[in-house]
Amino acid sequence: MNKRFTLDNGMKVMMVPVSGTETVSVLVMVRVGSRYEYAKINGASHFIEHMMFKGTRRRPTAQHISRTLDGIGADYNAFTGKSYTGYYVKVDKSHLELGIDLIDDMLFSSKMDPKELDRERGAIVEEIHMYEDNPMMHVSDLLEQEMFTGSSLGWEIAGTPKIIKEIDRDEMHAFYKKYYQPSNMLLVVAGNVDRRARGWIESRFGRRKDAREAPGGFETLELPLPNKRPRARVQTKKTQQIQLAMGFPGYGYQDPRNPAVSLLANILGGTMSSRLFTEVRERKGLAYFVRAAHSSYEDTGVFMIRAGLDKTRLELAMKTIRKEVRKIKRENVSAKELKQAKANVRGQMAIRLEDSFQRAQWFASEMMFQRRIRTPKTYLKRIEEVRPQDIKAAANDILNEKVLSLAAVGPFKDSGALLNASGFKAR
Repeated sequence: MNKRFTLDNGMKVMMVPVSGTETVSVLVMVRVGSRYEYAKINGASHFIEHMMFKGTRRRPTAQHISRTLDGIGADYNAFTGKSYTGYYVKVDKSHLELGIDLIDDMLFSSKMDPKELDRERGAIVEEIHMYEDNPMMHVSDLLEQEMFTGSSLGWEIAGTPKIIKEIDRDEMHAFYKKYYQPSNMLLVVAGNVDRRARGWIESRFGRRKDAREAPGGFETLELPLPNKRPRARVQTKKTQQIQLAMGFPGYGYQDPRNPAVSLLANILGGTMSSRLFTEVRERKGLAYFVRAAHSSYEDTGVFMIRAGLDKTRLELAMKTIRKEVRKIKRENVSAKELKQAKANVRGQMAIRLEDSFQRAQWFASEMMFQRRIRTPKTYLKRIEEVRPQDIKAAANDILNEKVLSLAAVGPFKDSGALLNASGFKAR
């Protein structure tokens, strides 16, 4: 039985016992990410994430933290998104108290030493370059930059090299103090949970003071108006293979149509037996990689189709993809396809949630973004309720070429060259 409670300082906590495991994961999520930033400090959330591992008053250096965790064989890391930042440790059940103590120490007592911070600037700049040099990863960032132009939602999570080199330590620390408040965080402990865990949490996280004022949110997103042809963005790069991404505005976290959209993405391009994989790769050999997926933010989402293609066959590949998109808008999916997609979602979720960290992440996301916390069982029940007409309705609502955006990494002079090569007529 899952247990939820709120500490006196406003921090929300959930215990998720999992039978049959000897491990336990501690995950803290902070409601802050790149879309909460302002232009001068874009990348601050990600930079702060790095600094949390660089030493605290009790554990003065990065080596003190890493050696403590490595010494017990822990799996540990952190991640920054556009709407949240997460920190976790996954440990043998006997080390749960240490895991709780260490994350509390990192999040509330990090020194953010100016000399260490200056050294980390270079590491982050190289991390940015690493992602920019990986076309398969970077094309998704380019797409969202174009889709959400003019909004912080379109900014790079890690910022730009120029900003990272110049960002002021005191300004970034003020941003950290504003958002790293107990009432702006949540904690999930999942796995083999010791009955003493609540006491350990209250003696660490529970003694942290909360700010009197809420930290605030982000600017309202304004989506682009329909257009005669797609908007596009390119990273000009001499490559043998083009990385292409197509994006449509989707649904936010709390939209009740999300189960239908998940199945739409699964049937269209979520598996090796999906429609796009079958048509684009298996039957025509136009790509090695082609995939469709839907992801959500608070107020919108992104339905993305990605592919790795030969430039000389781009137009044919685009015609094939658009044909499949129009077909799934025009005709109901078959009962067989829908049954298979639902079984795939069930199976993938069962595999994923065997891991205590994945289970912690599931409930942390539910606590942060949903009005009501759904268990995996509740979510799968909603998946089972989806009908063919629900998928068709979602497809017609989302897959509108008048709001389509394109992005590519490849040997294109500019966005116009990409559009022409893709078969979209110039204005």
